[in-house]
Amino acid sequence: MFLNTASPRGSFSIPININLQGARRRQTRELLHTATAQEQDWSRWVGVRGGQRARTQVPESSVGEDRAILLGFTMMAFSVLMFFVVGITTVKPYVSSNWEEASCALLRTDILEEWVDCRGVSTVPCLRVAVNLTDSNQTALLHFDEESVLFAPECFYVPKCRLDRTELKDEVERVKSSLDSQPESASSCFSDRTRHPGDVILNRKYTHQKALLALLWPCLMLAGGALLVGLVRLTQYLAHLSSEVCSEAAGGRLTPRHTQGKLYRLLRRSSMQSPS
Repeated sequence: MFLNTASPRGSFSIPININLQGARRRQTRELLHTATAQEQDWSRWVGVRGGQRARTQVPESSVGEDRAILLGFTMMAFSVLMFFVVGITTVKPYVSSNWEEASCALLRTDILEEWVDCRGVSTVPCLRVAVNLTDSNQTALLHFDEESVLFAPECFYVPKCRLDRTELKDEVERVKSSLDSQPESASSCFSDRTRHPGDVILNRKYTHQKALLALLWPCLMLAGGALLVGLVRLTQYLAHLSSEVCSEAAGGRLTPRHTQGKLYRLLRRSSMQSPS
């Protein structure tokens, strides 16, 4: 009786052990299959989210970039317009100017009895100044700048248009007295013997420094617009290059490492849970 009861127990020990090992193997395969499916889903979700993020970021960045490029081209267009205006108003009169430095000595100052017209509104007194060119010993009329030679051929000083004749006359008298009080010594002036042989000017309105200063602002605006467009183009290139690098890194290097790490943790957890 004792042997008969013990023998059936010993006969069923081997199939039970085989069944336990098969169950462990199936559990391990199921865990590996589940981990692989999870990693595939995760990589697919990352790709979808990356595409959505790229699609959401591109319109926002492109709007700002388009506005910046438009601003840059607008600045360059305005700079070209400024070059045109400055060239007509400042550079061309300076290039065509032939006034050369000379030496003048004051001879006399007179206030003309006949007043000159002032913009068709009123008449103003005219102060005429005669000087002697020390280089050629010729007499010429002195003017303040180039424009006064064209608009007031006989006058050195013309006051602003006003209706009060007494104030106009007093103003011209003050200027005449200040000129008469100057010492009778030679002073610098500018003469143009080819176009205006009988006239000299005291100051030049269009000089080299003023022409360069007038050209400075269009040059700065043109350089600023070109720099803005260049920076936007560089930013677009760097963004495109960065997106390519990130996509290659996410698809080729980061996903396998992450997958290997998760598989390793799952296998280690299953081995620790299985009985010895």
